[in-house]
Amino acid sequence: MRKDTIVIREIELKDNPKIAIAIRKVLIEMGVPKVGTAYEDEALDCMTETYDESRKRYFVVESGNEILGGAGISPLDNYDGNVCELQKMYFMPEARGKGLGSKMMAMCLDFAKEAGFEQCYLETMPYMDDARKLYRKVGFNSIDKPMGDTGHYSCSVWMIKDL
Repeated sequence: MRKDTIVIREIELKDNPKIAIAIRKVLIEMGVPKVGTAYEDEALDCMTETYDESRKRYFVVESGNEILGGAGISPLDNYDGNVCELQKMYFMPEARGKGLGSKMMAMCLDFAKEAGFEQCYLETMPYMDDARKLYRKVGFNSIDKPMGDTGHYSCSVWMIKDL
């Protein structure tokens, strides 16, 4: 796969089954529990519809006819404040190590700022070292407890960034 054939773009209806498969494959590869994580989210099977609101956006990584990953921004569920959440940022192995995580992060955070959010929150797993390294690189800091109620009770690392 050549880097110049990879595109990051907004999700389209045709991408729904492909992004659901990609995310679930990555979660299984990483040994993420199937309960209390994004794995069991109903939204995985209808991502286009889930992110079709003014302060929500989901981007996919596409190569040819394949979806290799994605990430999105949405208001933080069950939280009273102007905070968004970086959601479902996962990449298939063939998309890793190409700088796509940094590009995707920039697109998501730019959208979050444009949408008027003041902070961006995320949840992850303690053993996802590369992801946590990227999050720290762009200015996320660890916090001691979760914010809002995402339903992802198996995620034990919480981070936040001022926008």
